Amino acid sequence: MQNNILSTMRSLKLIDGCKSTQVYAINPSSATNGGGNSGGGGIGIGATTGEKLLHQLQDHLRVNSVRSKTRTSSNLDAKILQANLLQEALLPYGLPSTDLVEPQVEPCLKFVNFVETLADVYRRIEGCPQFEKSQVYLEQCAVFRGLADSKLFRRSLRSARQHAVDVHTKIVLAAWLRFERREDELNGSSPLDCCGRITECPKASLISGYNPESAFDECLCRCRRDDDYNGGGGGAGSVAGDEGLDGSTRIEDEECSTSEEDFDMAFVVGEDEVRCIRYNVASLSRPLKTLLYGNFVESRREKINLTQNGISVQVVRALELYSRKKKVDFLDPQLVLELLSLANMFCCDDLKSACDVYLSSLVIDKESALMLMDYGLEEASSLLVAACLQVFLRDLPGSLHDQKVMKYFCTSDASKKLALTGHSSFQLYYFLSQTAIEEDMKSNIMVMLLERLVESATESWQNQLAFHLMGCVFYERKEYKDAQSWFEAAAEAGHVYSLAGIARTKYKRGHKYTAYKLMNSLISDYKPSGWMYQERSLYCVGKEKLADLDKATDLDPTLSFPYKYRAIALLEENKLGAAISEINKVIGFRVSPDCLELRAWFSIAFEDYEGALRDLRALLTLDPYYMMFHGKMPGEQLVELLRTHVQQWSQADCWMQLYDRWSSVDDIGSLAVVHHMLANDPGKSLLRFRQSLLLLRLNCQKAAMRSLRLARNCSTSDHERLVYEGWILYDTGHREEALAKAEESISIQRSFEAFFLKAYALADSNLDEESSSYVIHLLEEALRCPSDGLRKGQALNNLGSVYVDCEKLDLAADCYMNALNIKHTRAHQGLARVYHVKNQRKAAYDEMTKLIEKARNNASAYEKRSEYCDREMAKRDLTMATQLDPLRTYPYRYRAAVLMDDHKEEEAIAELSKAIFFKPDLQLLHLRAAFHDSMGNFAATLRDCEAALSLDPTHVDTLKLYSEARERVDDQQLSRCESFNRKDAPDFHGNLNYAARAFQ
Repeated sequence: MQNNILSTMRSLKLIDGCKSTQVYAINPSSATNGGGNSGGGGIGIGATTGEKLLHQLQDHLRVNSVRSKTRTSSNLDAKILQANLLQEALLPYGLPSTDLVEPQVEPCLKFVNFVETLADVYRRIEGCPQFEKSQVYLEQCAVFRGLADSKLFRRSLRSARQHAVDVHTKIVLAAWLRFERREDELNGSSPLDCCGRITECPKASLISGYNPESAFDECLCRCRRDDDYNGGGGGAGSVAGDEGLDGSTRIEDEECSTSEEDFDMAFVVGEDEVRCIRYNVASLSRPLKTLLYGNFVESRREKINLTQNGISVQVVRALELYSRKKKVDFLDPQLVLELLSLANMFCCDDLKSACDVYLSSLVIDKESALMLMDYGLEEASSLLVAACLQVFLRDLPGSLHDQKVMKYFCTSDASKKLALTGHSSFQLYYFLSQTAIEEDMKSNIMVMLLERLVESATESWQNQLAFHLMGCVFYERKEYKDAQSWFEAAAEAGHVYSLAGIARTKYKRGHKYTAYKLMNSLISDYKPSGWMYQERSLYCVGKEKLADLDKATDLDPTLSFPYKYRAIALLEENKLGAAISEINKVIGFRVSPDCLELRAWFSIAFEDYEGALRDLRALLTLDPYYMMFHGKMPGEQLVELLRTHVQQWSQADCWMQLYDRWSSVDDIGSLAVVHHMLANDPGKSLLRFRQSLLLLRLNCQKAAMRSLRLARNCSTSDHERLVYEGWILYDTGHREEALAKAEESISIQRSFEAFFLKAYALADSNLDEESSSYVIHLLEEALRCPSDGLRKGQALNNLGSVYVDCEKLDLAADCYMNALNIKHTRAHQGLARVYHVKNQRKAAYDEMTKLIEKARNNASAYEKRSEYCDREMAKRDLTMATQLDPLRTYPYRYRAAVLMDDHKEEEAIAELSKAIFFKPDLQLLHLRAAFHDSMGNFAATLRDCEAALSLDPTHVDTLKLYSEARERVDDQQLSRCESFNRKDAPDFHGNLNYAARAFQ
């Protein structure tokens, strides 16, 4: 559908700009004078000189007036033409259309009752045998994958690794943890680098066994140089690599240690003879013992000829040496490979294990892994294959683009070969498929990996996930028939959300009414969710479509598609201002590339090129390779087109702009300025770090970590690099390691950022008086170091917060005032807290009002101000906070508490449930559990506690409530059993049914 605005632009033909009024088409004097006065200049012959001059002046004025109007008209047409051409250049693919937008079918598990799912997984984790916990934690990872908070996924992944038993599971999960930190993007990193903890240590992962208590301890690698890992099992690798001797030389050295008298037999290979001790060789395996001491003729011979067996004399010498020394680390690696084959031939398990350990220690990089992998698969050498596999996995996503590596994963035959060594599993292909989805969801490699995922799935949730992912991939590839088949398989396996995929593929194949009926049935059969109404809206038109989208937003305001559709629909009605307002609603609490693109699109149509450029720069910060206009134009190309139509800033101008936007809490505007500055100075690590801070404010964790890694890579000094590495570790849950990085940085050079990092990491705990004093000292040291006002304002703000906790209110107020003097606007909130503690509520309220007036993003300010006013005013502020950011949970908890105080228990539960439905939150679940407990609904209490503990297993208040609720349930069941025992016999069956229901 062509928009009216665009139609108006394009209706201005180029030829129209060249048309103008004909200057001499009218002669006014000819009308007043008779036909006889038409000669010459058109003026009467008998006219006086004065009259002639008057007529000439009038004609001159009229002609100039016409010419002036013509010139003005021509200039106007030229400006319109120029604007038209500019719009054509900036909007080469027209304006967005409602016919071209649809929500993604999410490639993850999605549940109709998420709280019950969380509770169920928690119960199974607590109740399963310890050796099975790792697999249940992996299922929990899959459950958390669909949530916006990646920290929950990483925590479950660490728990899965913590409880891993076998080598295969350890190497897969340790590599996955590394991938989540994207350490491959750090300059100078190697796949086998160790972060210092056993959970991710590549060396520790190759050791089988269950020891969850030590999983988070420091590993030995931390105290060694990086290249010590090359030594592998007891330094064997370093011996092979450092000495550089051939096998025969070392064998001869070893042979000197045994006298000829000890040998009682010999193996003959060609013309060579290898003297051996029969007992030692026979002890290597049962087949060799049978050969040398059994009923075979060889048992009676002193010399046994092996010439026809294809065995080299060097291998036989190596076998003889191993029979005495029980080690292979003095042998040449190539000889050990042949010895491994011999060990398989004669079933020498100990020899095979020794060769396996030694060869695995030689795997130090991708090149050595590629060289040894085939040997490992051919000889079914499990540890060697594990070592090679570990290198490939820890090099993801790079390994996805290496055909030499992917041949070991993609085909069914390759999977079978891995299975023979114990290295084909669901978790392996789940990890590979997740990395491939992020790289290129439509690729053939993606499909092949998912085929292997389907083959390895055994449990119900695994089948649901594998089938659903296959459906999503084929849907993206526009292979709708195959996609429908996979979605149907997933739905049959129990994944309800896959019904949305079935409906979508039916619609794409021309069965719109069938798709509508399917979604209508889904809404009828289950408790409706926002995504259900969103899906059904795709198959409606007009008011019914908008009604479904409004219902979707009401049930789940975090869904972005309804906002996008309504905004585009308003644009198509020529309501451009309303369209921008609609898309602003979702950008206000959830920043995403697609929504920023849409607003930039609207801004171009509105000829607000500065606003469009701002959103484009912020968008490219989130996704540097984003393609605009439905994937038809690189975002950077559009930036270059827009740059020439806005005011140009110098680097000094940019710093001023950044200061202003940072002070007004305009995070998107600040991101745009930083992006502009980085375009001029891409190697500025300080700017990359600022970028990461802004992205964390906007809850864009993935992009923030990428900016931190770039800051680390661009750092020009060791102390600066250590600070950024510390922040990376802190943001991925490694607090102690972050502190160590900060201390190391300070030991090299005192700096603001190093002291600030250390203070921040220490403050992230329950501080006693001594710890608080130390944090204060660190922040004061930070403030003594050089830095800019933006960061010093943050340090002053944090220092004020610690002072308040220590009840040093005057010092806190001084910090906040100093922060405000350098335009750190957020300090208003801290100052309000000081006034509140001093029992000056009016002053606190006024201080928060100032923050609301200054801040661009002020949902949190409304929320905080509600604490400093009466109930009715608080309700209004919290209603506004929810409208601006429905993800904030405090307003729901407050409203529920007020309802509970008014004895409106059901309404209080409903208020909490509304938020829990689209954002399962620890505090919301805990509060609802407490409400259920007070109402005597202990089953619901247990469910909510279990769901909350799934989010945070260490939450003390929830653990206490859970324990008390379980005791009450046990008492109830015991009471019912006693009551049942007292009943008369005629009522036996009825009471039995009641008791059974009570125990369920």
